[in-house]
Amino acid sequence: MAADLVARKVDVIVTGGGNAPALAAKGATSTIPIVFETGADPVEAHLVASFARPGSNLTGANILVAGLNPKRFELVLKLVPGANVIALLVNPNYLGVEAIVHEVQEAANAKGVQLRILKAATENEIDAAFATFIQLRPGALVIANDPLFSARRDQLVSLASRHGVPAIYPFGEFATAGGLISYGPRLATVYRLLGTYAGRILAGANPADLPVQRPTELDLMINLKTARELGLVVPPSLLATADEVIE
Repeated sequence: MAADLVARKVDVIVTGGGNAPALAAKGATSTIPIVFETGADPVEAHLVASFARPGSNLTGANILVAGLNPKRFELVLKLVPGANVIALLVNPNYLGVEAIVHEVQEAANAKGVQLRILKAATENEIDAAFATFIQLRPGALVIANDPLFSARRDQLVSLASRHGVPAIYPFGEFATAGGLISYGPRLATVYRLLGTYAGRILAGANPADLPVQRPTELDLMINLKTARELGLVVPPSLLATADEVIE
């Protein structure tokens, strides 16, 4: 697909969904400007030389996800304080999956809670992961950040609702779609930034001079309707810190 875009001699390529599309575009052209979105470190992924000075034909946005999964673990534990087992859903093919598991495991150890790892790399495997969750009966589920999970947002929210699973999600769009609680940047903000950068490049800006941006705001969103359906009482202290409460 990247090669096809290059053959069409487009003026700018915008990629979403993490590192893989950005790396494919980078491998296909060193001249056409590329504006990417990624959750992993773009320097470590060899997309850019640095955040401040990308230095080539690539720039874009880096979603703030590193280190947020332990916070999500703590937040969902406040909603289900009696839980002694929490599950973490990850995509084993995600570039940063080992770091995610490690940081959440440390958070679980600190709280004296057992952590169960569920893995899904396809739509069908997401269904199977929820079936495993029902068998294990953990108290809650942490959905790790991953392009696959963002693309399957409605499936994840629907499965959690159908099986009565208290789950916390990485982006606000999940809570808006009916998810119980989310913590992280809003994807709409990130993609608006990509559009702004694409516009600036079309107007003559050099991507090498446009610093890789990061969202400056992290939102805690709570869906009270979903909480009531799950029979959960949201602590007032948690409601007080929420950026948005969905009735």
